[in-house]
Amino acid sequence: MNQAVDQLLKTLHLPGIRASYEQIGQQAITNHSSYDDYLMNLLEEETHIRQQNRITRYLKESRLPYEKTIDVFDRSRLDQKTDRLVSVLVKGAFTDKYENILAFGNPGSGKTHLLCAIGHELILQGKRVIFYPSALLIQELLQVKRELLLPKYLKRLDKFDAIIIDDIGYVQQDKYEMEVLFTLLADKYEKTSIMISSNLPFSGWEKIFKDPMITAAAIDRLVHHCVILEMNMKSYRLENATKNQEKRV
Repeated sequence: MNQAVDQLLKTLHLPGIRASYEQIGQQAITNHSSYDDYLMNLLEEETHIRQQNRITRYLKESRLPYEKTIDVFDRSRLDQKTDRLVSVLVKGAFTDKYENILAFGNPGSGKTHLLCAIGHELILQGKRVIFYPSALLIQELLQVKRELLLPKYLKRLDKFDAIIIDDIGYVQQDKYEMEVLFTLLADKYEKTSIMISSNLPFSGWEKIFKDPMITAAAIDRLVHHCVILEMNMKSYRLENATKNQEKRV
């Protein structure tokens, strides 16, 4: 009988029930539970397993650094305004309104970690996120454009609730790189939340897009629905290095 039940549950793709129905059945007998309670416990276990599997799958596809979560981010370094914004953003409602997040600050201020931490929280809520270092994203866009697959590539990105583009501004794009990056931003306008970290304020973005009209158009699309995180603290890595040096003295 157990083999037949196992096979049926496997055919029906019910891994949670398949893994737990015997144990939950024994508990139901011990606790004199009703059939309704037994069924409810089985369904709750199946739902839990599916949620955990989905989170694992979404985390893997996200390319997010596993260690950059909100639990290990030092929020005491943030000013009160930014910290309040973070408390709202981790709830994930901004993706439902296709709002963007733009994190500006000095190198080492924690921009990447914070955006990744928000990304992790989104995944825990069942949302899909993809993380790209800007240089890697641009190279992928250029490659699919050469292969005449850019529209298909952009369409595939529609499944994500948020796209994180890290460190815009470190790599100075040429004309062709600028064009594919702008194409992405324009295509995702009011369709997907874009989360960007940059060491350059908007006044320096002409260095990225080269053309003042393209620069203005890119900024206009990003800021129409956005939250700006100002992170002009000292470098976290530099602070740690200084503290470690002082301990050695």
